[in-house]
Amino acid sequence: MQLTLAELLAYCEISPEESLLQARAAECFSIKAPPHYLQQIKKGDAGDPLLRQILPVALELSPDQNVSVLSFVDDPLEESRFNPVPGLIHKYHGRVLLIASPSCAIHCRYCFRRHFDYQENTPSQAELDGIISYIRSDASLHEVILSGGDPLSNNDKRLHQLISSLESIEHLQTLRIHTRIPTTMPERITEQLLALLSHTRFKVVMVLHVNHAQEISESVCLALALLQSAGVRLLNQSVLLAGVNDSAGVLRDLFFKLHYLDVQAYYLHMLDRVSGAAHFLIEDDRAIGLYKELQATMPAYMLPKLAREEANNSHKTLIAP
Repeated sequence: MQLTLAELLAYCEISPEESLLQARAAECFSIKAPPHYLQQIKKGDAGDPLLRQILPVALELSPDQNVSVLSFVDDPLEESRFNPVPGLIHKYHGRVLLIASPSCAIHCRYCFRRHFDYQENTPSQAELDGIISYIRSDASLHEVILSGGDPLSNNDKRLHQLISSLESIEHLQTLRIHTRIPTTMPERITEQLLALLSHTRFKVVMVLHVNHAQEISESVCLALALLQSAGVRLLNQSVLLAGVNDSAGVLRDLFFKLHYLDVQAYYLHMLDRVSGAAHFLIEDDRAIGLYKELQATMPAYMLPKLAREEANNSHKTLIAP
């Protein structure tokens, strides 16, 4: 659901104190969130961690002078260098990432693809045929990652066609789906989608993106249980964000909740330095300090790896194991 800045503030019962820069930030990257996600926001709380993830702020266009923004760029992971055919990113050995949809149900203000050229990377049917040919020609590939946007923004018919095309490639074994939809729009987890995921020959791994325990409602718990009943393995990636989850207590609550839902906390990511997101930055020393607090108070098997993705590396760079 697309919203204006005024509509979002009114819904959340926040006094409108709009600045010109804040309004321009909303124009540069539109506000979008499903009703379910909006319902989890605490009304009247301008510092609510879910609201902060979607609320445009003036700092997106005029960053705090205490933050060096020289390294904040439109394409922080230099994905354009690893884009052999439209809609496909081939950076890591053994796996490729397919832009399955240009659309997301939610616009996260820190999204590393907020400036991504989806117009050039949303494959037509002819380009999809080219992607299938590219994957078929490389027998070292064993996994396809559906990303976007959000791949579950597609309808079930489109997903079925896409997965069926990939199933025809014998050396592919794993289908990984990166999505926020099960936790922002849990009603999307329909019987038809569950049937599709449970009947594919692929091992299906779904990587969720939850940053705060407040995002996990009863409806979300049910959606995750349904996915697990369909044989889908659930992992979670979080991003360490100033003002959202930058405390050991908040992170501990999240990782315990994920554990009891049988969702593996996979990565805790350092912020990708994308233009417009500098106000979310947590420096390495503080991140490592938070992680050490977690190590002292939690079982190691509940902790994700603290890591960052760097443009020139063929693997994630661990900040803490």
